[in-house]
Amino acid sequence: MATTTIQQFCRRILEGGTLADKQCGDAGAADEVAGVIDVAVAARTGVLQMIDGAERLPALCELHRDDARVACLSRFAHHEMMAIELFAWALLRFPTAPPALRRGLWAALVEEQTHLGLYLERLAAHGAALGDVPLSGYFWKLVPAIRSAAEPLKAFLCAQGLTLEQANLDFTMLFRDAFALGGDAESAAVMQRVHDDEIGHVRLARTWLCKGLDPSSDDVDVDAYQRHVPFPLSAARAKGRRFEAGARRRAGLSESFIALVRDARPYGQRL
Repeated sequence: MATTTIQQFCRRILEGGTLADKQCGDAGAADEVAGVIDVAVAARTGVLQMIDGAERLPALCELHRDDARVACLSRFAHHEMMAIELFAWALLRFPTAPPALRRGLWAALVEEQTHLGLYLERLAAHGAALGDVPLSGYFWKLVPAIRSAAEPLKAFLCAQGLTLEQANLDFTMLFRDAFALGGDAESAAVMQRVHDDEIGHVRLARTWLCKGLDPSSDDVDVDAYQRHVPFPLSAARAKGRRFEAGARRRAGLSESFIALVRDARPYGQRL
């Protein structure tokens, strides 16, 4: 029988270890309420297997070199693959989440698959492929903290949408301009496309994190985020070196939340 449900697609994404498995899917797939499936970690085969740690990315001024471009594109492509897997994990782990939220998570997963495909095309244009550079499994290391949170679904929204993807609002613009200055206009265009879609993903997380809370409160998203973001993540991890306040406003974040992230310092760092 043909694969026709979101649950089946998500199981293939997580239980299959190939690029084809991670890119499978159908935006018109039927949803269904099923039992909780909690996958420990996504399957990977061959060069796609994850390692601990990652080398520093090349300096922005080095993106005129093919090897520097490949290192960056590989890292970004793998981030997209892990995002695909984490959205699939959430759809299996939270089968009774509100249908509208599940539709939003599925739509975000499909957009992440598009992003992965775009990065893979840029890698191929440079004669490279995903796995040529070792792949860090950092995103998956966050799952135990999400799983053990008092409200795991809200912890997932804070981790994925309001920390990792919020930070990408900054990193995409930083590297868009660096690729452009380095002479790679095609990769710069991919960064812009990813940035534009990430605004919607951040908005999705913020909307559902704050669902049912007092909409008149200026600090409603700040309070909800600080209550549910799983350690070791924090507002300090939700930004890059270049801070895109306008993108955050377009994503619906309050001015209080924007200020929280802008001014946040890592744990243990003194003023």
